[in-house]
Amino acid sequence: MADLKRRLETAHRALETFEELALVADPIVRDAAIQRFEYTFEAVWKAAQAVLRERYGVALASPKPVIRACLENGLLNEEEAHLALAMVDHRNLTAHTYNVALAEEIFAALPAYRKLLRALSRLQT
Repeated sequence: MADLKRRLETAHRALETFEELALVADPIVRDAAIQRFEYTFEAVWKAAQAVLRERYGVALASPKPVIRACLENGLLNEEEAHLALAMVDHRNLTAHTYNVALAEEIFAALPAYRKLLRALSRLQT
């Protein structure tokens, strides 16, 4: 239970930093927002992983199975799960490459991702 509490607290702190950043069209802000998205995504999916393990007895090791289990256990609806799976793909791309077109595509998706991360974070408390 201590791990769950720690994961939830980390996810909430990460989400706060992501939400405090105004998403304005500026290359530096864009890149900072993508970085904050990356670590917020990591914190939230790991918190969801801990919730699934502690509260539902489901042990999973990576983001996509965690998202699918969140759907199966009612933590996400179909639309949210679909968006979350797309978010995983974007997160994976940000970790391995950088190009302006991709950065702009991901930046455009950040408002929806931020809303989804916020919703998922609330479900875990």
